[in-house]
Amino acid sequence: MKKIGFLLVFAFFLLMFPSMSMAAQGGTHIYLDGAELEQPADAQAGSVKGSVMVPLRVIIENLGYEVDWDKKSGLVTIRQGERNLQLTVGSTKAVVDGKAIELSAAPVVQGSSTMVPLRFVGEQTGLKVSWNNDSKSAYLYSPDGGESVGIVPGRASSSPEEEAAGEGTLTPVIEDGEQTDDSTYIPDSPPAGEGKTAELNGIGFSENRLTIAVSAAVQPKVFTMSGPDRVVVDIPNVTFSESFKQQNSLNVSLQGELPVTDYPDVAKIRYSMFDNATSTIRIVVDLNKEVHYQVNNEGDGLLVVDLAAPFTVPVVPPVTNGKPLVVIDPGHGGKQPGATSITNKNEKDFTLALALKVEALLKQETGLNVLMTRTTDVTLGLEERAKLANDNQATVFVSIHGNSFDGKTSPTGSETYYSRDESLPFAEVMHKHLVEGTGLPDRNVRKKSLHVTRETKMPAVLLEVGYLKHKTDEALMYSEDFQQRVAESIVAGIKEYLGQ
Repeated sequence: MKKIGFLLVFAFFLLMFPSMSMAAQGGTHIYLDGAELEQPADAQAGSVKGSVMVPLRVIIENLGYEVDWDKKSGLVTIRQGERNLQLTVGSTKAVVDGKAIELSAAPVVQGSSTMVPLRFVGEQTGLKVSWNNDSKSAYLYSPDGGESVGIVPGRASSSPEEEAAGEGTLTPVIEDGEQTDDSTYIPDSPPAGEGKTAELNGIGFSENRLTIAVSAAVQPKVFTMSGPDRVVVDIPNVTFSESFKQQNSLNVSLQGELPVTDYPDVAKIRYSMFDNATSTIRIVVDLNKEVHYQVNNEGDGLLVVDLAAPFTVPVVPPVTNGKPLVVIDPGHGGKQPGATSITNKNEKDFTLALALKVEALLKQETGLNVLMTRTTDVTLGLEERAKLANDNQATVFVSIHGNSFDGKTSPTGSETYYSRDESLPFAEVMHKHLVEGTGLPDRNVRKKSLHVTRETKMPAVLLEVGYLKHKTDEALMYSEDFQQRVAESIVAGIKEYLGQ
């Protein structure tokens, strides 16, 4: 799972101070991963004395970070995994993992709310950030368009549900050889020459199908995002052709929209030069509801994303003996390899190997039925996994993953995630057995809005067995003995929760 970024958290705490009141009255905007965040009327982003300040609490509650704020001292402490950051209201000094750094502007407070500089967010997280002074809009998005990161704090790669729908690669505006303040950023112009092997000639939408015409064969990456629902198509090594620019609306930031009418499932379609480094064009289909899609790519440069493709899930024969049904979900698979380990192994291989051992053990339990979301290396969407469990009226749902981290030193240990409060008792039981089975450090039960644990209708958990970027964790995770031991612990947890 790709990193959402440690300090994304403090892109937002709340409220502007008095000198920002005019911006608040005029209305400002914050876009995170292409979706606009709702801001309180008196807590809006804006430029103050050359620095863009943004409120923290706007998104913090949905990110799963640990935050302490000492109102008396003005000290804000943010923790994520082994990382630790401290800010002090009124001070331009901050401490990140024990190292002092200088802020472009001091955090400020109004009432119980804290504002921090947008520039600092970008510097510390690797997020691409920009401020459009004309529209009074702040943009934050993941820089590489990789897998979501951010699905679980500290992960480098997880499921594609959290993928960003970015606004362009950003660099500071330079005037007279000097960099201006962080309130003015503009997108780079796409570099010409090297690596640009094809041109995007056209985009169309009809009969619930998105058609993309490229001048050569390409390998797109297509995935879904939620909150709001959308389908994202990333096409690397492609530029907009001159004919496309002439026939379609593209602003100076190389962003545009395709008008869509008479299709109730689709709100709009957006396109942009998402990443100049890889010349990746991103096309986003904003949806009014979650849909299933199918990608047709015959290698001739014509891509079709069919939003009307039917989807069927395997259905277990009717259970007449009253046995609980356990759904085991090996994370990733097929074209979604997940995170890469320290020795370049794929997460999808670990999750499937462990899940198959769990399945084998569960099949020995006469009091249980078991259903796998996948038993081979196939690509399976998040909505398909949840739908399978819901359509079969599963009793419990267990998704298996390997964690990852992009920092210099990877954490070690096991974590368990849940989304809905009714899943907490299940998560606590499963985590107890998981830690006993792995023998790795206990990194706690955590609440996070993940698609497979949020959209399922039964108690559901996502198990992060260990860290793929940690040398000790990884060596264990790909060993047969360790996998068997962990499989036994997972089954023990399921049985204890179900009272068997």
